[in-house]
Amino acid sequence: METRTFKKPEKKWLAVYTRPRWEKKIDHLLKEQGVESFCPVRRVESQWADRKKVVELPLFNSYVFVKVDPKEELTVRQTIGVLNFIYYMGKPAVLRESEMENIKHLVDTQNDIEVISLSNLSVGDRVMIKSGIMSKQEGAVLKINGKNVLMVFDKLDFAVVTRVDLANLTPVTY
Repeated sequence: METRTFKKPEKKWLAVYTRPRWEKKIDHLLKEQGVESFCPVRRVESQWADRKKVVELPLFNSYVFVKVDPKEELTVRQTIGVLNFIYYMGKPAVLRESEMENIKHLVDTQNDIEVISLSNLSVGDRVMIKSGIMSKQEGAVLKINGKNVLMVFDKLDFAVVTRVDLANLTPVTY
């Protein structure tokens, strides 16, 4: 008599697209259903008229990460507030374990963390440097090169051109 051994399906990290402002709620709902999920958050101090309060905001707007096998994907899809998985080449996009560990490490060790989408930053945009020697200096984006931005500071009496890490910039809104 032949005995068969069934290999348990491998769990993979996938990105889930959620309804706006539902990230933490979906993370909670998935965990209640036994699904391993991760919603990275950052702490932000908010000012109200009568008080200041530290609140936790999702690091990635409208995204939650889940580590699931193919059978659990249906449970995730049927969770209220989940819109769909993020797809790449016709299949749910799989994130490497190392990428997820890096995100977890950043969230655990960095206080002032923020995600700035490259798709929202373009040549000519006004940005301000958050920290370092040129802290609080405003300038215009000349070129985006990977994670570095070439920018010019035109509010000084002369133009200074420098490369700045994308993570050290914040958009200037008027």
